[in-house]
Amino acid sequence: MAQRRISGGKLFITGEMCTATDGERAVPVNDLLDRASQRSDKMHSLSTLLTQEMDSHFPPYGRMQMPRPADCHTSALQTPNDKEQALQVSESDLMSLARSLLQAWVDPLAVLSTSAITLPHPSKSSISSKIQELQEHSKSLADGLDILSGKMGPSAQAISFLPYTGGTDLGQDRVTILNKFNFLLSCLRRDSHKIDSFLKVLRCRAAKLQPELC
Repeated sequence: MAQRRISGGKLFITGEMCTATDGERAVPVNDLLDRASQRSDKMHSLSTLLTQEMDSHFPPYGRMQMPRPADCHTSALQTPNDKEQALQVSESDLMSLARSLLQAWVDPLAVLSTSAITLPHPSKSSISSKIQELQEHSKSLADGLDILSGKMGPSAQAISFLPYTGGTDLGQDRVTILNKFNFLLSCLRRDSHKIDSFLKVLRCRAAKLQPELC
């Protein structure tokens, strides 16, 4: 299991003079974190909508066959369980965790995107469109976090390798395909919530808000 340090840390952002480069323009890190939080919030909203859309036509007996959350391919990554724990994790570690989770979903999102085209579900067109949007937001967010992590040092730039070993074939029969597809979405929803939470804590610290306001 990948291990993470949970401890307080010195803020990496010291004020509005701390900037990053966006093309030709220097952008305050606070603004970059705002953008990142908006992206992560959109990712979590989309994953929630997708889960709800799948649930509307998911066979009850299929739900009984769903793997446990502990079987998600990212479960080996040790992360804070709630906001209170996240507030105790250093900024660089929170950034590393968010980037690790984003990287871990590149391949599974590609599998979901390909599978959605022929998904045996009445809303497959809507589901496919949302997954493509998720891929775009994920790529954009990953690029933005690459810039931010570069200003935070080696710890923030470290990425834990979390390989997806589920393959590209979700099965042959309708229930198996829906089952595996829905399970991947449930894992994605869980991880997108984590990413969003970590980035909101970072944004809160950058704004120097009191912990209870985060």
